[in-house]
Amino acid sequence: MNETLNILLVEDDPDDIELMEDALKGSKIFYTLETIKQGDQVIPHLEQSPQKPDIIILDLNLPRIHGREILKSLKDSLRLKHIPVVILTTSSAKKEMEYCINNGADEYLIKPVTMDGFSKIISSIIFIAKRSFN
Repeated sequence: MNETLNILLVEDDPDDIELMEDALKGSKIFYTLETIKQGDQVIPHLEQSPQKPDIIILDLNLPRIHGREILKSLKDSLRLKHIPVVILTTSSAKKEMEYCINNGADEYLIKPVTMDGFSKIISSIIFIAKRSFN
């Protein structure tokens, strides 16, 4: 991929942010990474930003607004619904997975706890993002 992949990471855990950054650096892709740590800032930020991300990586357990509400707002918005959303969370609850997929998430991934695990996640994210370039 020659294009720069613009990624919005919605995550409040500093360790997970660092693991994601390290995994992206090791992926050999061109990217920009923007991080938002509080759920209530996501939609206002996206509505005001002139450049939309190519993909959103969304945690569910966030301060102020839960990721489920953010996902629903994204997919209800005419301006934002086309952006692929990957849920990356610690929850393996079937009910949570079904909710996210039924409400427009492109993928539901459970957070790994190792660098190798995050590197594998990056491969899935790149694959989903590439589809949005086509």
